[in-house]
Amino acid sequence: MAANSRVFVYGGKGALGSQLVNFYKSKNWWVLSADLSPNEQADANVIISELNAWTLQSEEVYSKVEEALSGEKLDAILCVAGGWAGGNAKSKDLVKNADMMIKQSCWTSVISAGIAARHLKDGGLLQLTGASPALGGTAGMMGYGMAKAAVHQLTKGLGADDSGLPANATALAILPVTLDTPMNRKFMANADFSSWTTLEYVSELLFKWSQGEERPDSGSLVQLITKEGNTELVMA
Repeated sequence: MAANSRVFVYGGKGALGSQLVNFYKSKNWWVLSADLSPNEQADANVIISELNAWTLQSEEVYSKVEEALSGEKLDAILCVAGGWAGGNAKSKDLVKNADMMIKQSCWTSVISAGIAARHLKDGGLLQLTGASPALGGTAGMMGYGMAKAAVHQLTKGLGADDSGLPANATALAILPVTLDTPMNRKFMANADFSSWTTLEYVSELLFKWSQGEERPDSGSLVQLITKEGNTELVMA
């Protein structure tokens, strides 16, 4: 695509988000990043300061995205904001961690859907981030599993008729097991890295989908299953 192609990366300062910003910039796309701090490689940044109320965060992001776009439309919206926290029902931080997971995954995903309804081109891509383990029970990470399952449900709704998305737009979620990030390597140093999905693979996949190539149907939950360094796409 030409240099006027535009992408919005929600979570553009995180490990995957930074990789996406750099990758799309290398393809001559205009990149808008949203995060708690700016990504210096992006063409424009939305700095999020409203962290305690979902409605206030949505109003802040909607306003700042509209200002940054100046009437232009987006070809793709990539929501890769999120985090991880463990804990079962006995955990003293059960509610605290669940609250954080909902803020990081659900708030950002719903706001991204609202941005898509307002600013995505017809035929554009809205990508959310779920998690393969959240397709089943997640006893050791209850808040995380609950939040990601909500993202899965949102994705299915966005893929249904009358979802409010632009004509022919595609909404889908990637469901990784474990992404190969510096933080994951730090805290899981003895893990089998060959079963982790690389950020480069995710970037190339999302870029291909952004261009309309080999996109799954709207509403799809796409598991990223990596074994011995090879990643397979498995529909949930």
